Amino acid sequence: MADTTFGPDGWTPDHLGTLAGKTFVITGANAGAGFQVARILLSKGAAVVMLNRSAAKSTRAIADLKQEFGPRAEVGFIRMDLAELASVRAAAEEILRTVPRIDALICNAAIAQVPTRELTVDGFESQLGTNHYGHFVLGGMLFDRIEASMGRIVVVASLGYRMGLRTIQFDDMNWDKAYRANPAYSQSKLAQMMFAYELQDRVRAAGRKVGVYVCHPGASATSLISTSGGLLTRATWWLMSKTPLVQTAEKGAYPEVMCATQGGLDQRALHGPTGWMQTGGPVGKGTLEPYAHDKPVMTRLWERSEQETGFSWRL
Repeated sequence: MADTTFGPDGWTPDHLGTLAGKTFVITGANAGAGFQVARILLSKGAAVVMLNRSAAKSTRAIADLKQEFGPRAEVGFIRMDLAELASVRAAAEEILRTVPRIDALICNAAIAQVPTRELTVDGFESQLGTNHYGHFVLGGMLFDRIEASMGRIVVVASLGYRMGLRTIQFDDMNWDKAYRANPAYSQSKLAQMMFAYELQDRVRAAGRKVGVYVCHPGASATSLISTSGGLLTRATWWLMSKTPLVQTAEKGAYPEVMCATQGGLDQRALHGPTGWMQTGGPVGKGTLEPYAHDKPVMTRLWERSEQETGFSWRL
C-alpha cells in the first residue's frame, strides 16, 4: 500500500519552510538530481556546499544558481573525487576548516553500470570504491560536525540494489572473477544502504544525535548512466528517458530534500517515489527488502570497510 503520510501528491518542496541559517553539504551537485537538490535548498534560504570532481562544471553550476537566486546566494564548491580516498580526506579537512555548521550531508554522487572492470587508485572496484568507500570515509570524518547541529546523513540509494546478488560478495568484492556491470553496481548500492542501516544501529547504541536516512530517486532523467554506463546501456536509457516512465531530475531530487529536512520520518526505511514499481509518483516511504538490513552482513561489511579504507569511525 502506498504511503499517504503527505497526502495524495506525496512529499513536495511545498512542505518546506525557511531554511535560513542551515547548511547542506552535497556530493555530486553540479548536475542532475544533486543540482536540483541544491536549487530547492537555496530557494528556501539555505547555504549549500558542493563536493564535486570537476571544477569547471562546478563553476558553471554555481554561476547558474547565482543567476537564478541572486549574487548573495550562499553556494560554494570544494573539489573532491570520491574514487580517491586521499581526495576525500583532503576535502573533509577543508570542510572542517571552513564550514562551521552542517545540517545534513547528502551522499548523492555515484557512478553506475561501468561497462568493464575498473579499479580506483586505492585498488577498489570503481563502483564500490566511489559509491560506498568514498562516502564511508567522508561521513565518518564529518560526523562530529554534523552532530553539533543534530543534523543528518542522507544516503542516496537505488532500486538497483535489487538487481544483483542481494548480499555482499565478501570473497570477491572487487569482482576479480567474472565482472558484470549491473551486479557490481547493485552491490555498491546495497553496500551504501547497509552502511546507513548499520550506522543507525551504532548511533543509537552510542547515544549520538545524528539522523540517518536512505532514499532513492526512482527513474529520473539525470546524467548518471550517460556519464559512466556502456554504449548499449546509454542508448537504452536515452530511449527510456523519452517515455513517461522516466521523471524529471527535479522530481528525483524530492526524496533527498525530504530526508534532509522533514521531521517524523522512519529511519529504517527506503524513501522515494511510491507509484508504479516505485519508479515515479508521489514521494513517501517505499518498500524495503529485508536483506538490505541483514544484521550479520551489515556488521561484517562495516568491519571490512574500516579495514579496506584504513578509517575507523569513532562513535
